[in-house]
Amino acid sequence: MSYAGYPELGLFIDNTLLPGTGSGDRFVVNPATGEQLARLPIASRDDLDRALASAERAFPGWKATSVVARSQILRKAAQIMRERLDDIARTMTLEQGKVLAESRMETAAAADILDWYAEEGRRAYGRVIPSRAVGTRFLTIKQPVGPVAAFSPWNFPAVIPARKVGAALAAGCTCVLKPAEETPATMLLMAQALAEAGMPEGVLSVVTGNPSEISSYLIASPIVRKVSFTGSTAVGREIGRLAADGIKRTTLELGGHAPVLVLDDADPEAAAAASAASKFRNAGQVCISPTRFYVHDRIYDDFVDAFAGKARALTVADGTTDGAQMGPTANPRRVTAMEGLTADAVSAGARLAAGGERGANQGFFWQPTVLADVPDTARIMNEEPFGPVAVIRRVTSTDEAIAEANRLPYGLAAYAFTRSSANSIRLGEEVETGMLGINTFMINMPETPFGGVKESGYGSEGGSEGLEAYLDVKLIAES
Repeated sequence: MSYAGYPELGLFIDNTLLPGTGSGDRFVVNPATGEQLARLPIASRDDLDRALASAERAFPGWKATSVVARSQILRKAAQIMRERLDDIARTMTLEQGKVLAESRMETAAAADILDWYAEEGRRAYGRVIPSRAVGTRFLTIKQPVGPVAAFSPWNFPAVIPARKVGAALAAGCTCVLKPAEETPATMLLMAQALAEAGMPEGVLSVVTGNPSEISSYLIASPIVRKVSFTGSTAVGREIGRLAADGIKRTTLELGGHAPVLVLDDADPEAAAAASAASKFRNAGQVCISPTRFYVHDRIYDDFVDAFAGKARALTVADGTTDGAQMGPTANPRRVTAMEGLTADAVSAGARLAAGGERGANQGFFWQPTVLADVPDTARIMNEEPFGPVAVIRRVTSTDEAIAEANRLPYGLAAYAFTRSSANSIRLGEEVETGMLGINTFMINMPETPFGGVKESGYGSEGGSEGLEAYLDVKLIAES
């Protein structure tokens, strides 16, 4: 064990923790204190070759394993995770920073995802197609695409890998997963739960090290037949180019800049309360976090006052302490980004309604921040802040709100508040997004698809769509 009960790190290959044989020193850091938790294992090319060979070797047997047996392993792993929920949650908070209550919820959600795919994997149905001629038959079957290379970010170190691994394993694919180097231990604990549940050696490997070297090497391997990536749009473009060289199926869940349309018939105080709770979850480090608020002039001032009041009332502290409602950002880069974006917005004419400064704590803290009257020329209206900053603009019509929502090249998530069913229908048709929440921010469940449009990526994880991403359709014609 490492610092303060932090788990031992290693590369997870053939259901065993191994030391990385790559060179270089990199450490996992507690974002609440800046203290080192453990040295990060660095995978060499030999380590990656071992993981790839293991995935290739295990694939035929895992593909041939009955869907019932695969389901039982996923279910047992989910149960083990629930039994160890507090340990996994504490590990997540130590390495990522979110408050313990959020880490517990995420661990439970990740277990639910494994459970859901345990069932959905049993429903990878084909179909019989009516024939044009007597004595002939056409049917389709679905088969696993093959070994998968998966890459997950640091903001949700359990839920996002669970979507990738749960779907891949339920479909019959093997997987080599690279978690974020900031948050490796959460995924290792999940991998160990799967191994204890009976997952055969080679079905899942977990590797860490130099992100660009690992991604380029894994994606270029002829062993890999599917790539799943969650991260920034800039990196997603490069992942897509690398995958295209091998004509490999890809799922890309990329950046967002989620708009919130608060129409003139909404309750401003209720909308502000819900918005603040969602905005400052995980210190705003959520790809679907509500960020750009377009509020009708009639209720604008009431909304801003209520939102700023909620922000100022939050208790910001180390996520392991009692009473903490928001923890630190995950790394010092986020604090620097918040500082620059906030200063730019104020210089462009925005009004600082709450926050706007670094936290007084040790570590990487930024105060919950609300910026009002933010012009479109401010960088933060065009660049995803990925932190605890909300930006609010006044609009005078639903037409204007929709136009502003669609102005950017992103389209991952969007939200709206209205009491009108006619408005709801119109928003559903006209807002350019992969996911839309109307009067709710609860848009992410194991059974629902998760994905974006435009420069926010393509393909979906979660739901039955997430399973389909790991399956090939084969037509069989008989006569």
